[in-house]
Amino acid sequence: MSYALVILEDHGQRAERGLEGGQAAYAAMLAFAEQLKARGQLVMTQALSTEQTRVRRQGAGVEVLDGPFIEAKELVGGIFLLQNVSREQALQIAAECPAAAWATVEVRALGPCFT
Repeated sequence: MSYALVILEDHGQRAERGLEGGQAAYAAMLAFAEQLKARGQLVMTQALSTEQTRVRRQGAGVEVLDGPFIEAKELVGGIFLLQNVSREQALQIAAECPAAAWATVEVRALGPCFT
């Protein structure tokens, strides 16, 4: 099976952490990704910026809205795409993720679209 680990951070947390704390967190996440890659479980990982834009079709027109969107409780800070893991393994990997110490790590099963 394939799973996504979605890192959900509190708004403003990155600024509160400061440069040194941010660099330490980033280094820990890079090391974690390398471990998953070495085990053949990581497809890809990406940090997500705080810049957000939503696109929605309204009849014949297109609406483009720039964020941030305050209705969201958390900021999606990044994702890890895992492959060849069971649900139990995905949950264990989420628990081992350094971000679990400062954020919520949401585990989502992936599957084919439109089935």
